[in-house]
Amino acid sequence: MPIKTSLARARQRTVYKGKLATSTQSNSRLAARTRSNQGDEEVNEGFASFSVSSIAHEDQESAMIPDLFTSRPPIRDELSTASSIVQDFTVDECLPFLAAELDNVRYNQHGVPRLDRERHIKFLRKNLEKLPPRFVALDASRPWVLYWCLNGLSLLGADVSSYRDDLVDTARTMQNTTGGFGGGFGHESHLACTYAVVLALSVVGGDAAFEVIDRRALWRWLCALKQPDGGFRMAVGGEVDIRGAYCAAVLITLLNLPLDLSSDAPARAAGRSNLFDGLADYVRRCQTFEGGISAQPAGEAHGAYAFCALGCLAIIGAPHRTFHKFVSPDSPLYLDVPRLIAWLSSRQYAPEGGYSGRTNKLVDGCYSHWVGCCWPLIEASLAGPSSLMFDVNKTKDIDIHNLYDREGLIRYILCCAQDQSKRGGMRDKPSKTSDAYHTCYVLSGLSSAQHVTRLLASEGQGMMTHSEYDVSPHHGNPQVYAEEDRVNATDPVYFIPEGKRKEIMSYFLSKPGF
Repeated sequence: MPIKTSLARARQRTVYKGKLATSTQSNSRLAARTRSNQGDEEVNEGFASFSVSSIAHEDQESAMIPDLFTSRPPIRDELSTASSIVQDFTVDECLPFLAAELDNVRYNQHGVPRLDRERHIKFLRKNLEKLPPRFVALDASRPWVLYWCLNGLSLLGADVSSYRDDLVDTARTMQNTTGGFGGGFGHESHLACTYAVVLALSVVGGDAAFEVIDRRALWRWLCALKQPDGGFRMAVGGEVDIRGAYCAAVLITLLNLPLDLSSDAPARAAGRSNLFDGLADYVRRCQTFEGGISAQPAGEAHGAYAFCALGCLAIIGAPHRTFHKFVSPDSPLYLDVPRLIAWLSSRQYAPEGGYSGRTNKLVDGCYSHWVGCCWPLIEASLAGPSSLMFDVNKTKDIDIHNLYDREGLIRYILCCAQDQSKRGGMRDKPSKTSDAYHTCYVLSGLSSAQHVTRLLASEGQGMMTHSEYDVSPHHGNPQVYAEEDRVNATDPVYFIPEGKRKEIMSYFLSKPGF
């Protein structure tokens, strides 16, 4: 099977040269692969016919595309397995997109298409309307659909305030008197659904949205979910995993909830006294031998869990104090950052440029967020607090803000993960259909790749350290996209617009107690 090349290393041997848009070889290879996989559910017939159509390119002579993104991996394992077969197909389906060979798609001089902003906005707005019957499968995920669409629209610069009243009415039907929100009316409360509803209310903003939340009931419910081992259950009687750690930390800090556990909280029997007791140590135990983070101790490392771990620790304390291995001996250290960096770097593949979520898995556009958005927090942990008056891009001869291949990720997003049809939206990979989930998280990953995050200050050194970040545009060399295709910046920990994060925090800081 192909050796999945880490882009951070492979870029060292990358060369730029003019690449003709038409490639009969890659198109015929894709056609052959498509014919050999006609019975495979991974193949989308519409995609196949679209990709191998006749090619036209108005600037084919000037398209400058690195060989890294138009060539197969140079080292291959000859053993053929089910995994290697689908990996080969994924490379074949991506290469025509990366080589700027699609018909009726305009490319810039770097072989990258424009961000079809208006079409993606229309796609997300349509997902906020009445959905067809087949979406009944997502009935328990209604809070997520609201968050994905509203946050995606915010990243694209669309006004979402018009959705406030309807969102408030909908959220009320999902809230339970015992605390928290369920996936819909009558559903039991769940941490993931509660997280999604609160973030959606944060995105639309306004007192009416914030007042929906029953903070006292939510606090008591979180106290019931707190576990003796430091973690959180996702629901009463549900599983304990690292998603609970991150979701709980977000809710506690956004809503200014009391840290003290209620007198009847089960975790008090184990000596826990507040909601954050033992939480960081629970996160530490989830780091695996690979360096990544698993859902639970002794599990398999996964990109989404890595982000949950970093987000949780960044809330508990400033990243340079809670992440980094190379600090003073008396500092609380919870992660082996060098091993985590190695694992995260291995998730970015060549030639695709995108990320996979686990070892030996395929690239997927959603990991542009789950893995790609780990890097700003890793960078903050390495650089520490900085002043914008000084150049903080380099520390000890390491280019802190280029630990991964931003260009490769942006190419995958705009070339492969963007639905260029009338449908719009973002997707897993070219053979998949766009949806609200991927649209939100692909755009989030694009935002992260297009911006640089710096830790400006952190107040205090204990629990609930409040950190301030500056998120400013990153200018690549070369910059392979137009400035008009830069999406909005987002908060690196909470992943809602920074102004919206400040708004909800300020509102509840002014309301201590219940």
